[in-house]
Amino acid sequence: MRKSEVLKNIFGFDSFLGLQEEVIDHVIAGNCALVLMPTGGGKSLCYQVPALCRDGVGLVISPLIALMRDQVESLNQLGVRASVLNSTLTHRETKATEQKLLEGSLDLVYVSPEKLLTQDFLDHLGKCKLSVIAIDEAHCVSQWGHDFRPQYLKLNLLKKLFPETPRLALTATADAPTRHDIIEHLELKELFVSSFDRPNIKYAIVSKVDSKNKLIKFIEDNHSGDSGIVYCMSRNKVEATAKWLVEEGFNALPYHAGMDKNQREINQDKFYKEEGVIVVATIAFGMGIDKPDVRFVAHLDLPKSLESYYQETGRAGRDGLKSNAWLAYGLEDVSKIIGFIVSSNASEDQKRIERQKLDTLLGFCETIQCRRQVLLKYFGEGLENPCGNCDTCLEPVKSFDATVATQKALSCVYKTGERFGAAYIIDVLLGGNSARIIQFGHDKISTYGIGKEYSKNQWQSVFRQLVAKNLLVVDMEGHGGYSLGKSSKAVLRGEEKVLLREEQFSKTAGRSRGKKPGQIKAKVTLDNEKDESLFQELRTHRREVASEQKVPPFIIFHDRTLLEMVQKRPTSMAEFGRLPGVGKAKLERYAAGFLKVISVLQKTEGQRTLSSEVN
Repeated sequence: MRKSEVLKNIFGFDSFLGLQEEVIDHVIAGNCALVLMPTGGGKSLCYQVPALCRDGVGLVISPLIALMRDQVESLNQLGVRASVLNSTLTHRETKATEQKLLEGSLDLVYVSPEKLLTQDFLDHLGKCKLSVIAIDEAHCVSQWGHDFRPQYLKLNLLKKLFPETPRLALTATADAPTRHDIIEHLELKELFVSSFDRPNIKYAIVSKVDSKNKLIKFIEDNHSGDSGIVYCMSRNKVEATAKWLVEEGFNALPYHAGMDKNQREINQDKFYKEEGVIVVATIAFGMGIDKPDVRFVAHLDLPKSLESYYQETGRAGRDGLKSNAWLAYGLEDVSKIIGFIVSSNASEDQKRIERQKLDTLLGFCETIQCRRQVLLKYFGEGLENPCGNCDTCLEPVKSFDATVATQKALSCVYKTGERFGAAYIIDVLLGGNSARIIQFGHDKISTYGIGKEYSKNQWQSVFRQLVAKNLLVVDMEGHGGYSLGKSSKAVLRGEEKVLLREEQFSKTAGRSRGKKPGQIKAKVTLDNEKDESLFQELRTHRREVASEQKVPPFIIFHDRTLLEMVQKRPTSMAEFGRLPGVGKAKLERYAAGFLKVISVLQKTEGQRTLSSEVN
């Protein structure tokens, strides 16, 4: 089948997005590559379409059991013969799937790296014709990545075992060192980098003072009745926050690794299959979340890195509809995370990497620039103009003229040889007398002791913000030393003014104590009451169909497809089949029911209009 036929007849779309078609052509032609594409950007199609166009079965390697399950269910709904092999299957189920694999009666099979690397399974694969090999969550191969997994290092054997099969490594988050590791370990040559921008997500960071009440106000004002995720650092805080949200009238559930396994699975299942559920979780929850209608992700505690923040917030708005990323930031979190890093069993090099990543995240939190510009810059992507959809764009923060402080910092970095990190440079600026300073003779340079007007903590904030502004560059692959950024010369010459965030904590935010949210219908941006009414009726019908099949509602249709139904108001099978996300299998299975909902509501609206005219 040709790629255009696969796209339309199976997945229900008329055109590819972004780099999808270029990647798909590359793989269909038998080539290998690393693909960087944001969550919700359509990575899955990059290997699913080639697998259905080429001869054989597509092999997908993923560490995420929840994601495997959802993708296989979604593919089965589309009429694609897909299955999964991981630790959740019984012995009988495993053998049955392996037999289908040998018979060639599967289009795609999803496996965990642990299952893949068993000799028995590798022997099975050796007897199969593979169309494509996809390595999902490829950042797991790198110790620079935020979720390193040793099993991924062994995946380089796939090239030796299947030299003629195209291999595609995919991830949503990878900085430069991580990309280098993936390409080197998996022996890939081509790199496709899509935009990391998620324009539908609004980023906002608030002071951690009175954060719980601020969270309640945020949800009440923006997301009553919506599905969301609230991240906390500790298990105890997860439990307490979930209990508190329930007392405030929200449908909230806890999730963390210390819970009973069955209860944890029950809570995750409710989040998937029900609407308007808020999960309060540690980072144990979320890897592989494929629920498209998560409308917000909130952090009550600081994540550990900018990659973690990007990936966790990326679980909001996978369907492309408006969503929010909200974070409560306080310096008390910093000391906790540093404590975790120091007390960990990681190597000194790994600890250094984690500290550098933490400093980068803090610079993002403290910046006065457009947050999206800073975030995209970290991943090597530029954004020419401020986004207009983050808190620093919508409500500019209080800043101060830090040009002189910046010149002192940059000069000190330069005069010490552009090879030291923040702690050392600050010690020089404050006139410290450590053995290292004396050894290197830095107590004799002109910038020694010229920064005593600021405290150590204030200088740390200055350096973090200068990194966020790209006036200083951190040598992530070296020893974490600073070097001058491209635009630093203009600042040193006095040609550019530098504004930095002035740290201050706002007074406790007031909260309107009106009606508790209870079971309020999810907010959707619709033009009028009739459209809103139809959308809710379609959601109700979708929920009933999903309940009968014991699958999440989004498996039937995404909210985006329901909104298209509201806008287009199809009246025939042909019109329904032209909606995005409606392939042949779903047209046959679901069109009649949804057309009936639309027809009944239109008749009711027509009768009301006629009655109104008569009266």
